[in-house]
Amino acid sequence: MGNRKGIIYEALERLDSLMAIGEKRSKAKATALGAGELTGGFSTGKIHSYQTRTNYQKIVMAFIQWARREYGINRLSRLDARADELVSDYLSLRIVQGYSAWTLQTERSAFRLFFSNRQLAADVLLPKRRRENITRSRLPAKRDQHVQPNNWRPLIDLLEVCGLRREEVRDLLVRDIYEKDGHLVVHVKKGKGGREREVPVLPGSEQQVLQLIEGRAPDEHVFDRLPSAMDIHAVRRQFAQERYLASSEYPLPPKEGRLNTSQVDQQAAKEVTQALGHERLGVLYTHYFR
Repeated sequence: MGNRKGIIYEALERLDSLMAIGEKRSKAKATALGAGELTGGFSTGKIHSYQTRTNYQKIVMAFIQWARREYGINRLSRLDARADELVSDYLSLRIVQGYSAWTLQTERSAFRLFFSNRQLAADVLLPKRRRENITRSRLPAKRDQHVQPNNWRPLIDLLEVCGLRREEVRDLLVRDIYEKDGHLVVHVKKGKGGREREVPVLPGSEQQVLQLIEGRAPDEHVFDRLPSAMDIHAVRRQFAQERYLASSEYPLPPKEGRLNTSQVDQQAAKEVTQALGHERLGVLYTHYFR
């Protein structure tokens, strides 16, 4: 029997070699910017978070299964040799099948990283990502029909005033809610990218949150379980907007047209971005405000 590695095993090994957990992408980007080397989208050629690894691995494995089924490709070296051709065919097929611009952009990024080729499938014209085509958390979803809000009122009330992610509220303990410098805060021990943060509760909601933890053991989880069908991101979006309006005299920016930064209170926007656990204001403008 031969001992040659299969294509799936080889692909997983390559993904393992691309991992750079603990290395700061932002630091590498700042270095490239200072050296005048940054002319477009930036990539270190590495994977810096476990969530990105999970997403990219799923994309690569689906592509490999397709290439094996359609072209009989069963060795990574053969796939490498035809990478540009096959990735171009695959993305073109996905465009015809109606996948969103966001999905297609993410898939191409995954392939370019996996094959170490920043120009891979450059001839394939992907649809542009337009803000008006974002539907996540903007419109009613089928899964919303399976959640009875009244059954989850304490959870929704908390999310509305601190905007935690699903994993963050799942791991929240009673002792993670406390007063600091005259404000009630929610301490997130491990947010996106493993970062800690303290989220000030929306003004006027403090008593509502304190009632939730009153008389409970410090190491007790605030919520024993979460509804799998709840669109928690929609509540985060609501929190972001409420937090901005509470911190600024500016209205929310208009939903249509090009966003002019003069329409935004930059300090308030920065505070909201930090409360959400993001680093870039652009994420706030695109996915939360509009």
